[in-house]
Amino acid sequence: MQKKFRIFIGIFTIVLLLAACKPEEPAETELMPLRLPMGYVADPQFAPFYVAVDKGYFEEAGFDVAFDYSFETDGVSLVGANELPFAIVSGEQVLLARSQEIPVVYVMEWFQKFPIAVVSKEEANIETPADLDGRSVGLPGFFGASYIGYLGLLSASGLQPEDVAGQDIGFNQIESLLSGQSEAVVGYANNEPVQLAGRGEAINVIQVSDYIDMVANGIITNETTLAENPEMVARFVGAALRGLADTLADPNGAFAISKNYVEGLDDDRQAVLAASLPLWQADTLGLSDLESWQNTQQVLLDAGLLDAPLPDLTAVFTNQFVLASNE
Repeated sequence: MQKKFRIFIGIFTIVLLLAACKPEEPAETELMPLRLPMGYVADPQFAPFYVAVDKGYFEEAGFDVAFDYSFETDGVSLVGANELPFAIVSGEQVLLARSQEIPVVYVMEWFQKFPIAVVSKEEANIETPADLDGRSVGLPGFFGASYIGYLGLLSASGLQPEDVAGQDIGFNQIESLLSGQSEAVVGYANNEPVQLAGRGEAINVIQVSDYIDMVANGIITNETTLAENPEMVARFVGAALRGLADTLADPNGAFAISKNYVEGLDDDRQAVLAASLPLWQADTLGLSDLESWQNTQQVLLDAGLLDAPLPDLTAVFTNQFVLASNE
């Protein structure tokens, strides 16, 4: 009886020891709520970010991302004031902000090609920038990426703004072109040409990126975040790059995911995503280079939008997080 009791005690002791040695279940990591200003309405062109959320890449990186389709300038202001850590912003806006001592820093170039184009009816015979001389060109306004891209195209082609009859037509490029109000219009390469082609219109498209390399849309943060929490920036950029790579590898799957984030998204809008893909492709996704920043700055200087060159263009952007994600 005593022997059986000793055996029982021994087994019970082993059970207690094993229970004590059992590893605790890992505590569930609390995600950081993150509002991401996008600078435009919900659209399939944001598929890389939708994919990164849908596949859990941002969640794995520790973020609960909510998309904010407010104005691009709002994103610059909020990130510059360190009220938000990230936003999607075009390169020229970064330079303009830095000239006002707003400490934003560009950390990932999403669009490798500046996405602005000049579109005309085929019958107008506007095939090269030189053909714009003396013609009427409609712009959504004398501001923003469309205007900067237009100025860059003219500059790279030896034309001055006064050589072309630029018109402020608002965001009515399609109507202005089809009605004959403008002989050509300036818009996004993945938008107006797609709409016009969908209507069966025969058009010519002059891509700004074929003539000048400028910095387009990408991810910004601020100097405080870079200094105090570079690891967070690395995680965010890494997740965004994964979404971008997956979108390029499987556009159809990315478009299907986009339907979860863009209300009423019709299948004919898949052409927008298809037209966006070549604008994002690169040997190393996410990199930007000094020459494209120099080109962008020069266009702003020539237009009088910058009073003087920035003292150090290398402080405006960094590739460290993109390179680290590709190691």
